[in-house]
Amino acid sequence: MDDRTLTDRLERFGLSEKEIDTYLTLLEYGEAKASTVADAAGVSKRYVYSVSESLADRGFVEVHDHAVPTTIRANPPTEVTERLRSEVDAIRPGLEERFSRAERETEQFEVIKSRVTVIKRLRSLAAGADAELTLSIPARRLSEVAPALAGAVDRGVLVLLIVSGVDDPSAVDAVPDGVASVVRTWSEAMPTMLTVDSARGVVAPPELVSRSNSDRRAIAFTQQQLAPVIVGSFLGNYWPVASEAATAEPAALPAEYTNFRHAVFQSTQHLRSETTLYATVGGRRTADDETVEVAGRVASVSQGMVEPTNNEFPVQHSLTLTTDDGVVAVGGQGAFVEDVEADLVRLDAE
Repeated sequence: MDDRTLTDRLERFGLSEKEIDTYLTLLEYGEAKASTVADAAGVSKRYVYSVSESLADRGFVEVHDHAVPTTIRANPPTEVTERLRSEVDAIRPGLEERFSRAERETEQFEVIKSRVTVIKRLRSLAAGADAELTLSIPARRLSEVAPALAGAVDRGVLVLLIVSGVDDPSAVDAVPDGVASVVRTWSEAMPTMLTVDSARGVVAPPELVSRSNSDRRAIAFTQQQLAPVIVGSFLGNYWPVASEAATAEPAALPAEYTNFRHAVFQSTQHLRSETTLYATVGGRRTADDETVEVAGRVASVSQGMVEPTNNEFPVQHSLTLTTDDGVVAVGGQGAFVEDVEADLVRLDAE
């Protein structure tokens, strides 16, 4: 093996070019003084001491600093390669576990044949929600998932809930307090649709959830390309036709949100409570994709989650900030009309 190939392969283990030169020099000498290695490797004596400590920590050499002058000995190659092999073997199980988990979560679909299993999936997915949850469910089944929804709200998750099959939109006695950020009702039957964090969810036809003997099938999925489509259908096709029944009080400030719709919802509630609201937004400029942070007073919102809505299309949600540099429009993931696409929003009062 030539020197260039050997150097390239050692670099893969995190060694710098000068560390490799020092180590290869030591291999040739076996054991040598720092001054000898420095002259041969073309580096300073002080650098040899520094590099030798690093190489010793990784098991490539031994530093005999009890002797005068200090000498450095290269460990046998078989010992070094065995140590490297052991370290690689030690991390392999962890790497394989993460790879398998990522592979499963990227593409996973499950056909569900029973109502009982659908309800179990709804509960378990709601219990794992971190940022946002949307759900439509028949009124007669709400109690079976209500504790999981309330737990999500308590964790700070934005929960948008449609309760279907409610003849009188004003009759919300069947909806427990604290199960959602916003509750809407609809008299018609509709599919049971759950999305969690725009990544996982369940879609079930009305018959499967309403009847115990249906031959219809539901789908549970983990698919980051599909979930936003389901959210878009939920907000675009069903949310506007349902009637608002309840909204949660605004959360205490200051607060941070990685879910932009949640930041917009909280901003809406605080502005309607006549709070003088300020936001600090971290994200990217949509014009040039550069990282940016902007801060200013929240002047207005465009949203379609609570009445009266004022967005131009169902999935549009944005903040308008008055900053020292002028007015800045902020949107969520995938924003292109607004000035800034937000990754993180911090809200605070005056």
